[in-house]
Order: sequence, then C-alpha cells, then structure tokens
Amino acid sequence: MSYTHPHGQPQGVPRKVTNLLRQVMIAEIVAINGYQTHILNSDIAAINEAWYHIMLEEKSHYIIVLNLLRKYDPVEYKYFTTPLEINMSPEPVQVPQPLQNSHSAHSNNRRSASQVQPVRITYDKRVILNNVREDIKGELEAVILYEDEIADIQQKDIRVSLTKNNR
Repeated sequence: MSYTHPHGQPQGVPRKVTNLLRQVMIAEIVAINGYQTHILNSDIAAINEAWYHIMLEEKSHYIIVLNLLRKYDPVEYKYFTTPLEINMSPEPVQVPQPLQNSHSAHSNNRRSASQVQPVRITYDKRVILNNVREDIKGELEAVILYEDEIADIQQKDIRVSLTKNNR
C-alpha cells in the first residue's frame, strides 16, 4: 500500500519516537484497508490469497508497533486502560422520521425487497493488475520512508522490531 498517498499517513519527520510509532501504525491501517478493498474488488483467487496473507502480516506489524507505543508512552497507555465511568441511566432517544417524497408517499408502486434486482459485481482485470502494481510500489515506498528514520532510533527494541517489519 502506498504509505505516502495523500489519503494515507501524514508526511514529515517525527521529532519523537512515539510519533514515529504512531505514523507506522497509521501506515499499517492504510495498508490493511487498501488490501481489504483490493480483495473485495478482485475475483482472481491467487491474487486474493496473496493479498490476504500480506494483509495478515500488516495486522501483525500493527500489533507489534502498538505494543511498542504502549511501552514508550505509558501515560497514554494508562489513559486507555483506565475504566471510564459511564452513566448507564436511560436517556430519551429521538428517532428521526424518514423523509417522504410527495410522489412516493402517494404511490403504490413501491418495490418489495424480493423485487429488487441484486447488484452484479463486475471485475476489471486491468484495475486488479493496477492495484497489484500500486501495492508493490507502496511497499517499496514504506521501506524508503522508514529506513533512514529507523537508523536514528536510539531504542534498540524499536529499531529491531521496525527493521524486521520492513524486510
């Protein structure tokens, strides 16, 4: 997945190692979502199988980095592990009423669920292959993006974990 894609991870060099870890986590989420989308838009079993296994690796990377973030940002970790006090008393809920079109309100031509035609998905092989190339490009970008930053990290466990994830 393209980690430098405008809809992906923020650009720039993080000043804190915890922010670098957060950037890595964002990149992993972008990758996971991208692979999932590509799987849903492909009917080529072999490619879907490869994407699925890569997606599982990305999820594994995310967990590794999340655990590192918990270690190096104990204040945030404590914040997220501290139970919140939630008021469980029921509060009135207003349910919005559906808007009615004047034409449809007076029409008896509504279709039942059984009359609605199912959506037919068509798969474009060119788009699928473009997605494969985009994913290869993205993985190469990830290596370039983090290789220099990883070398400057003082914490050995972070450096080792991120190096393993990028190989």
